[in-house]
Amino acid sequence: MGSLQTPTNLSNKSCLCVSGRVVKGLRVERQVGLGFSWLLKGRRNRKVQSLCVTSSVSDGSSIAENKKVSEGLLLGAERDGSGSVVGFQLIPHSVAGDATMVESHDIVANDRDDLSEDTEEMEETPIKLTFNIIFVTAEAAPYSKTGGLGDVCGSLPMALAARGHRVMVVSPRYLNGGPSDEKYANAVDLDVRATVHCFGDAQEVAFYHEYRAGVDWVFVDHSSYCRPGTPYGDIYGAFGDNQFRFTLLSHAACEAPLVLPLGGFTYGEKCLFLANDWHAALVPLLLAAKYRPYGVYKDARSIVAIHNIAHQGVEPAATYNNLGLPPQWYGAVEWIFPTWARAHALDTGETVNVLKGAIAVADRILTVSQGYSWEITTPEGGYGLHELLSSRQSVLNGITNGIDVNDWNPSTDEHIASHYSINDLSGKVQCKTDLQKELGLPIRPDCPLIGFIGRLDYQKGVDIILSAIPELMQNDVQVVMLGSGEKQYEDWMRHTENLFKDKFRAWVGFNVPVSHRITAGCDILLMPSRFEPCGLNQLYAMRYGTIPIVHSTGGLRDTVKDFNPYAQEGKGEGTGWTFSPLTSEKLLDTLKLAIGTYTEHKSSWEGLMKRGMGRDYSWENAAIQYEQVFTWAFMDPPYVR
Repeated sequence: MGSLQTPTNLSNKSCLCVSGRVVKGLRVERQVGLGFSWLLKGRRNRKVQSLCVTSSVSDGSSIAENKKVSEGLLLGAERDGSGSVVGFQLIPHSVAGDATMVESHDIVANDRDDLSEDTEEMEETPIKLTFNIIFVTAEAAPYSKTGGLGDVCGSLPMALAARGHRVMVVSPRYLNGGPSDEKYANAVDLDVRATVHCFGDAQEVAFYHEYRAGVDWVFVDHSSYCRPGTPYGDIYGAFGDNQFRFTLLSHAACEAPLVLPLGGFTYGEKCLFLANDWHAALVPLLLAAKYRPYGVYKDARSIVAIHNIAHQGVEPAATYNNLGLPPQWYGAVEWIFPTWARAHALDTGETVNVLKGAIAVADRILTVSQGYSWEITTPEGGYGLHELLSSRQSVLNGITNGIDVNDWNPSTDEHIASHYSINDLSGKVQCKTDLQKELGLPIRPDCPLIGFIGRLDYQKGVDIILSAIPELMQNDVQVVMLGSGEKQYEDWMRHTENLFKDKFRAWVGFNVPVSHRITAGCDILLMPSRFEPCGLNQLYAMRYGTIPIVHSTGGLRDTVKDFNPYAQEGKGEGTGWTFSPLTSEKLLDTLKLAIGTYTEHKSSWEGLMKRGMGRDYSWENAAIQYEQVFTWAFMDPPYVR
């Protein structure tokens, strides 16, 4: 179930794209529908049905040669220097402009041999899919980011756009009156206002737009997004109106493809919505309950992407009417807390859970690693939704996140003291000594330097590190921790620094340049997370030749391969160490093994570094897997109640 699996049923409304082949005078650039090889299979000496051709010539001239090739397809004429038509380019509606249909008739295939030859040629053609993709997200770096969600929705859209898809990202326009507002400086008001109905009233939103890196970045503007703090809260805790703010985002995102003339024309109704986490989970429900009953978005599809199932958008049942869904859809989001989780004896446990509703009606479900896609189907990892997710295993997949290989590149990183690469590791030693100097630690290039970067909370296993530190400090090591979070852990870090002045450093807070320098300067990175849907720090670490030691869970288990010194005729294999169960004793045992390898087996350690640095971490690799899931989403009809 962790790997991508081909669906068992195919619909005649599926979408394929075939690139760059000349077949009987037609140069096929983009094709929507099931490709000729499928269409013609078993149809030799028969009429090919529903073949239509339209022209997308910019001057509006009609071309009698254009023919209807597949329902919903547009053919643009390709001309030589003299203006003669030499072929046609298939293009989707979304980029057709003011195409004019001039002729419709059937194409008859009478020559059995020619048809067979054409079919075989098409079967050899590499398949390329193109979609109109709408990302809906609470975060998108560099505009807004608190964690991995912002990284994914800031990088994956650009990778998909580079592969030929039309991509829009819809996110709030957060303004807090500080320097971060400058991130939206290049976004212009589209002068389009949309009125959406939720929370018992008509809400008006505006849209700002920036076209960057091939992506339409669309920002929903509303007064509820203009306040100090993070996207979700401030120093006093989570914002009390978050349900309103993200309900508004979902409604606005559903309107955006219909009303925003980006690049001169809208995305239209045939698009794919990728709803990220609970903040956007209302989108699949709105498509099914608000739009499709009236014939809108009948050809659209939706995918819900789960980055962290621990957050589900659960609110009191009385708030259902605020969501803008029809009364009869209450059952889709109804959620009953178990008795043990209720606040008091009179608490009925009735709530609404928008993520639960999205999981029930979305066309596909994605998680950010294969391991996490399995974990959320278990009682331990599903946070109450495991049974529903298990029932939808046939449409559940996991794809490991990529990273920004330009931002995280030890050979060009502007934040580190010295550049280095897989072919020349000498700069990493300089990064280590520079980090020790910056932190006020004794400059000892041969002393193992162990790092931690992350939130200081229970999920990240900080308590495991806390328990292990007294014994770990008995070894000849140095430790640096960067992060912020629960006050008890922040205070513990400061206290530990005072106890072990020559061995331990605490950086309370978060600083991007410092995180780069720790990643480059450390020898070992700790990630003892209790659960980790994907994790990015272990990927950054391996790219920088820093060896990860991780708890065997979720994406950590997927991405870190255990070191085996006896594999490959004694040359070894693996990129780090995983450990389980999650105890301080097991963490210490693994650390001792790693420290021993570092101090006594330098050649093995260098092999670990180079294997990690040589892996493909790019979003290009992940984007290819996303395309496969997008294809599957269109193979089945959309959810209709």
